[in-house]
Amino acid sequence: MLTYCGLLRSRTRKSAGQGDVFYAIADPTRRRLLDLLAHSERPVNYLAERFSISRPAVSQHLRILRNTGLVTVRQNGREQRYRLRALQLRKVHEWVAEYQQFWSEKLLTLGEHLRRDP
Repeated sequence: MLTYCGLLRSRTRKSAGQGDVFYAIADPTRRRLLDLLAHSERPVNYLAERFSISRPAVSQHLRILRNTGLVTVRQNGREQRYRLRALQLRKVHEWVAEYQQFWSEKLLTLGEHLRRDP
């Protein structure tokens, strides 16, 4: 029997993956897939061979990446080839850039403090 909390968690997981770049990159397997695709388009078998999880599990991760627009898939005969769409990572870059300014200011303040107190 599915409880209300279980149903809510299930819906949250499903909806979180739809177009949410931050959700997509939160998983280390998906980040590794993006790393593998950073250099060139790759067939799904090439990608699946680099993980100790099943090919269907890799396909699920790729589906999440497709739903967020981080990757595209192209059919080449019987082979599916995946390509990175790094433009979607701009949202992440912009978010991190806000914190980079924060840390830069903190490091400058620390440097000034260290120069004053030998």
